Amino acid sequence: MTVLRQATPSDYDGLGQLMFEAIHAEPSPYSEAERMAWRAEPYAGADWHARLDEHKVLIIDDSEGPVGFATLTPGGYIDLAYMLPRGRGQGLFRKLYERLETEAHRMGLSRLSTHASLAAEGPFEAMGFTVTEYETVEIKGEQLRRAAMEKPLPR
Repeated sequence: MTVLRQATPSDYDGLGQLMFEAIHAEPSPYSEAERMAWRAEPYAGADWHARLDEHKVLIIDDSEGPVGFATLTPGGYIDLAYMLPRGRGQGLFRKLYERLETEAHRMGLSRLSTHASLAAEGPFEAMGFTVTEYETVEIKGEQLRRAAMEKPLPR
């Protein structure tokens, strides 16, 4: 059984840990060095809390606790979307995304966008996003590929 809910500040440090674990999980299209450059330690603390306070943050819980989360900015940007390995391949990203899209409609948004990792590109494509371009970003000397993606929202 899963539960979708809005995050509270008491969830934030746990979400930093969830993000870290999702990035470092195997299998991954990124090397260990790339994943260490991307996130060498979990986000936590005041700056992380301030970042999440500016977003709509939705969590999906399973029987063990938070298994995934996604964030939406007021402008329609999905800044973060992470799922632990135990939640992958079960339709949980779809449930999380559908709630996020419902929130986007409530906010009056007409379009969503994201920068998806190579691991997240497929799930976002399954939700109707299209790649607008592939990018390579340098983080701590490592070159990480990602996809700029967008989806118009029906009215």
